[in-house]
Amino acid sequence: MTDASGIPQSVPQAISPDLDPEARAFRESLNGPFAEHVAIIMDGNGRWAQERGWLRVRGHKEGMESVRHITTAAAELGVKSLTLYAFSRENWKRPDLEVTALMRLLRLFLRRERKTMMNNGIRLLAIGRMEDLPRFAQRALEETIALTAGNTKMTLRLALSYGGRTEIADAVLKVSRDIAAGRLKEEDVSEETLRGYLYDPTTPDPDLVIRTAGEMRLSNFLLWQASYAEFYVTDDCWPDFRREQFELALRAYAGRKRKFGGLPQQDTDAANTSPANSGGGSAEPATGQAPGTPGRPKRGAQSA
Repeated sequence: MTDASGIPQSVPQAISPDLDPEARAFRESLNGPFAEHVAIIMDGNGRWAQERGWLRVRGHKEGMESVRHITTAAAELGVKSLTLYAFSRENWKRPDLEVTALMRLLRLFLRRERKTMMNNGIRLLAIGRMEDLPRFAQRALEETIALTAGNTKMTLRLALSYGGRTEIADAVLKVSRDIAAGRLKEEDVSEETLRGYLYDPTTPDPDLVIRTAGEMRLSNFLLWQASYAEFYVTDDCWPDFRREQFELALRAYAGRKRKFGGLPQQDTDAANTSPANSGGGSAEPATGQAPGTPGRPKRGAQSA
């Protein structure tokens, strides 16, 4: 939805009648926009395990439990799209033992959670360089994608062997090849044209990007798509991130005022009728922060 100035506006969405009473009550309590597409940087598995004197792989196993809990909660609450940063291209630099364990856990998750996905109407997709994965992981991924293809309640995207810069570079390469082959004209290249060459052009821009374990960076995740996403950071490591923490993030999002570089309609109207524009009074001096703006919020309520 846009206002008179053409700026996208976040408004409360209609709540599906299919939600259970608990989910409906939560959605009604938000009193603000709901994040239709949530993307999560699942960080802190190894740290969580090491703090307890365990091997890092145990943290990854527990993190897999969080994936199940959050995926199920997201579907129950009416999230339409959930993208999880499961394995980055940089993760290949980790010790071979850890990488092998992660790939086996991926296969286990894909096979074990098929029933959960089917019961909750979840369709699975993947973005990234799938050809980098070992064949046993590719096979499990292909099978689960095919099995869940008809589900329509929520789309779960796993970012695997994924990097935002690599995605953009791969897209530019495809564009240049199509131009060279005469399938695309240079003058027709635009932002939306390039979107069509990304790993999954149907991926909507995320409304909310969540990062666990307190780190304040995107780590090469959805660089194209997340340009105007709201950012939420929690100090909880991923194995400790469950439905309660997820709902806190959704509630924080509902309280945000999204401007997309412009001004909401009411602020635009006020600016157009201010003394500076009507010829009376003096204009407020330009600063990097609006008068009365509070200081930087604490973690758990960060904006990108």
